[in-house]
Amino acid sequence: TIGDAYMAVANLVKQQPDHTKRIAEFAIDVIKTANRTLLDNDRPELGCVNIRVGFHSGPVVASVVGNMNPRFCLFGDTVNTASRMESNSQKNRIHMSEAAATNLKGQAPELEIECRGRIQIKGKGEQLTFWLTIPIDDAN
Repeated sequence: TIGDAYMAVANLVKQQPDHTKRIAEFAIDVIKTANRTLLDNDRPELGCVNIRVGFHSGPVVASVVGNMNPRFCLFGDTVNTASRMESNSQKNRIHMSEAAATNLKGQAPELEIECRGRIQIKGKGEQLTFWLTIPIDDAN
């Protein structure tokens, strides 16, 4: 966890040629699950959990940090960019960088990607970003 955020990583310890597809499908599942989770079981009128998601693809450096309370940590611009994708996302939406969108188009052409356009990203300047459309379940 990072504050009130969670970070998930694919393709870190073994090669996963479909790593971006895995993250995209995970993001879709997480939003769908959150949207079915009541904020308070005793007060269903409050509604369900809403989250925002963002992801990026790129290299990272990994290390265990600390002696008394060791933690596995990831470092690098990829981590920062992924964080910026999340913070610039919107409620129940999946926001991604151009690098992630390019990878996803090759790994999962069946998933729908929508160009968000160029937006200002803190510490990065103007970047072209994309939305991943969350499929509507046929079963619902």
